[in-house]
Amino acid sequence: MSKLTTARKPSRAIIALGTNLGDRALALKRALDALDHLPCSRLGALSAFYETQPRIVEDQPLFLNACAELFTELAPLDLLDGLLAIERAMGRVRLQPKGPRAIDLDLLFYEDQILDHARLTLPHPAIAERAFVLVPLCDIASDLTHPVLGVSAQNLLEGCDDAGWVRVFEEAPALKVLL
Repeated sequence: MSKLTTARKPSRAIIALGTNLGDRALALKRALDALDHLPCSRLGALSAFYETQPRIVEDQPLFLNACAELFTELAPLDLLDGLLAIERAMGRVRLQPKGPRAIDLDLLFYEDQILDHARLTLPHPAIAERAFVLVPLCDIASDLTHPVLGVSAQNLLEGCDDAGWVRVFEEAPALKVLL
């Protein structure tokens, strides 16, 4: 009789997506499809797509932002490598910090893990300052508790001082009809 191996229980990760070059909605949909095809991973809830005002570097095109829930057996650093590979495959070139980008994928949360690694900080350190992240995050996980700050995503949004505007661009796409 062969020995059965059981798969590791998938962990819940929250990914922020953003783009401000080319066909922005198509770029988000392609990135979501790529996330769904990461090894040992599947998409969960998806936020609406939000058009947002550029922050920090303001002289650039408007962004589209979204958040996605991903259930994955990949460890956080392996997931980060997968996100960076998707960015490269979609033409991301890092020329200017906070500047225009074909796609940006940020790992916001990985379960309730707290990590301070040279390559990755969890939860993402700037969540509480960014309405363009908190609004779509609240679409899919408003009750998610920030493991460092001890408050929900909804409370973070209510206390966010970010003056940038965020408006619905497109309702959340159906999981299996991304493209």
